[in-house]
Amino acid sequence: MTRHSEQHIHPYLGRTPAIHPSAFIAPGAQIIGNVEIGPEASIWYNCVLRADIGRIVIGARSNVQDGTVIHVEAPREGQQGHVLNTIIGADALVGHMAILHGCTVEDRGFVGMGAIVMDGARISSEAMLAAGALLAPGKTIPPGEIWAGRPAKPMRSLSGVERAALADQTAHYLDLASNHARSLDEQQR
Repeated sequence: MTRHSEQHIHPYLGRTPAIHPSAFIAPGAQIIGNVEIGPEASIWYNCVLRADIGRIVIGARSNVQDGTVIHVEAPREGQQGHVLNTIIGADALVGHMAILHGCTVEDRGFVGMGAIVMDGARISSEAMLAAGALLAPGKTIPPGEIWAGRPAKPMRSLSGVERAALADQTAHYLDLASNHARSLDEQQR
């Protein structure tokens, strides 16, 4: 079964994306430069992962849903510093049309649809940034909390049921990626 096509993979300045053979890359997604995509991860239709000045890592079984843009942040002119890479851990969920820029989403973290995660921000394990929210530069959502708003502020702790629902969503996207890969293979025959 084909899990991704080379037409979506673009080397940049000698750095070629490293994509695990079991990862699913949907048509229209663009993977550029120093990107690493782990086992069974899925990058959905029309996502852009552009690692031209730093590194992007997508962990095992994580999904980056349709239309999401992921980039990194360079040091600001005149400031001491380093590139802010974008690192997404294992089993993370990134909702449709999100923007992640020089940030970290830990294992089992959740980024809601249309949310924005800014430079140096962090979403801890089993933490959630609500749909449409903006996590300001340098802010951290502690483990097990949900934040919402623009700028995002703490709302409450996630319940055990909500945490279990996140795991269910990860499993759902593993199945969905397999079904899409199979369907695309059938279309190419």
